[in-house]
Amino acid sequence: MVRRSKVALVTAALLGALSVLPAGPAATGPVGVAGTAHAADRADGAPRAAAAPDGGSWRGGWAAAPQRPTEVFGKNWSGGGFARQTVRQVVRLSTGGKQVRITLSNRYGTAPLKVAGATVARTDRGAAVRSGSVRQLTFGHRASATVGAGGELFSDAVGLPVRPLESVTVTLYFAAPTGPTTFHAKATATSYRATGDHRADVAATAFTETTTSWYYLSGVEVAGGAGARRDAVVTFGDSITDGYGSTVDADHRYPDVLAERCVAAGRPRSVLNAGISGNQLTRTTADFGEKAVARFPKDALNAPHVGTVILLEGINDIGMNGPTARAGAPTPEVSVQQLIAAQRELIRQAHRRGVKVIGATLTPFKGAAYYTERGEATRVALNRWLRTSGAFDGVVDLDRVVADPADRTRLAAAYDSGDHLHPSDAGYRAMAGALDLDAL
Repeated sequence: MVRRSKVALVTAALLGALSVLPAGPAATGPVGVAGTAHAADRADGAPRAAAAPDGGSWRGGWAAAPQRPTEVFGKNWSGGGFARQTVRQVVRLSTGGKQVRITLSNRYGTAPLKVAGATVARTDRGAAVRSGSVRQLTFGHRASATVGAGGELFSDAVGLPVRPLESVTVTLYFAAPTGPTTFHAKATATSYRATGDHRADVAATAFTETTTSWYYLSGVEVAGGAGARRDAVVTFGDSITDGYGSTVDADHRYPDVLAERCVAAGRPRSVLNAGISGNQLTRTTADFGEKAVARFPKDALNAPHVGTVILLEGINDIGMNGPTARAGAPTPEVSVQQLIAAQRELIRQAHRRGVKVIGATLTPFKGAAYYTERGEATRVALNRWLRTSGAFDGVVDLDRVVADPADRTRLAAAYDSGDHLHPSDAGYRAMAGALDLDAL
């Protein structure tokens, strides 16, 4: 990894690797009602409310970038939504604290989302949670909430001490039909569904259906414990940041491993994943999210206490055009100049907010379904610019980290998940090991 401080370049070595559940009907609270639940901040990335009840401030424990409903990666629950059903979702926190709150996103909803109730608990195994850890979540001191179309909503704070790298389970109950959902397609984690209201269940018995996507849940924040500093890291990109190809339920995405390295170094910090599989720098698509330059303020710069963004994106702009593109995908060719312009725009957006950007070179993809020699030439040209332009606050050369020494246009066999595009668990671990913690 290379750090830049004005004109100096420093090369760093690669581093290896009480249940409280009142019964009775719940009133529905509007978005932004009084209390410690807040409507999320403006979509342009203006700073979010950060005050915690104890006078401290909130830190990002976990995040996922919202998407429109799609079944491009396989059948899921996003199109039909939920009615008289409970959804249980497991996420691992990068940092700990004494209090927890969640963020619900209805960014792509066309109607208000009614949440009849929600809980958070420590994860046990699968859909089971630890006895005595279930906490009812409220929104403006009410058990239910309505999230406006296009909006987001924070829950109130709840006392639940959690450690760095501990998993929590968020359970949402939807009594009324939700319609199509705002969700995150490639969770690489199992979510669970039950018929009826099972938000307070400790056992997993009722949760008989599964999927590998997240629904409405876009963030879990923590407060208390260590003081908040502006040192959150947002990993921003496409499927390689999203962790496509890594082992389901194992937390082997490269941002997960980066969070583990921070904890092992005695410096736990927020490491938030803003990857969307299939995402592009320059083009918005129905299946793969808004283009990076449009979603960057919302998904990266609006994270609490963000200090650094790691930018790894562009391979889908290169691969998803021309005759090798998936049917229905956009086909106009994207030049290296357009990709550079998009990266420069993201850097400008970040620097205006005082956030530094670490640029990551694009990893090899020879043998992938959408590989072409012309696309490889574009990748090589973009990587050359990434290494030499001086536009970034630092560069991590992931291309060199995971390439096959005998053919640098390919992923090394040990680092290949099998599709010649996405790294394996070992590949993601090597990527995280290439980052200099002191440069982030």
